[in-house]
Amino acid sequence: MPDVAGPIQDPMPQVVDTEQLIGCPNCDEVYRAQMPRNGERAVCDRCSTVLIASREGAGLRILALSIAVLILVVAASFHPFLSINAAGIGNKVSLLDVATSFRSGLLVLVSVATVLLIVGLPAVRVGLLIYVIAPMELGHRAAPYARRAFRLAQELKPWSMTEVFSIGCAVALVKVSDLASLHFGPAFWMFTALSIIVVVSDRYMCSWSIWKAIEVSEAEANPADSQTEQAPT
Repeated sequence: MPDVAGPIQDPMPQVVDTEQLIGCPNCDEVYRAQMPRNGERAVCDRCSTVLIASREGAGLRILALSIAVLILVVAASFHPFLSINAAGIGNKVSLLDVATSFRSGLLVLVSVATVLLIVGLPAVRVGLLIYVIAPMELGHRAAPYARRAFRLAQELKPWSMTEVFSIGCAVALVKVSDLASLHFGPAFWMFTALSIIVVVSDRYMCSWSIWKAIEVSEAEANPADSQTEQAPT
């Protein structure tokens, strides 16, 4: 791995600044982090996981894509997702209709969980990313509690299942297409575009670079505190 120093395998214990270390999220191998040159990537020797991917203008792209995701999530909640016609009877369904379709019993929890996972959490996650990235991209200091906001956004990532919902709907609709006449509404195409944007956004995102940008922004805003923390004891 040319862009990140090798794992900590020194024969004698040494004092190492933990802020200079990076761990592989898949195999837990530890490296001394070094920012690679623009366009290059730092890859784990053991499992080939990309640890750092430096791309010029990536923050602005992530910000733009996050805003697009937020707009699409909100718009898709109010527009019809699907219309079904069978035996002369038709019906249109939106995501809000799903949330309010069950008003008693355990199915209420199912409907609430469905809307929360496919609409609520993705909207919260991209909102947190916008909150963290926007001030720094506009040349301001990092927003208050930016570290906590970005950490929460990363923890919500596995639970944001918008793209999983889109794929699941496509598979289910193929199976019932012989039983009724189906027509995709605007919300379905919004979710299709949303799934593509989420994949592209995650590809551009380098968590280590964002953490480093927050650290640098906070240090520039509070140089006295930064020097105090780095002063030798």
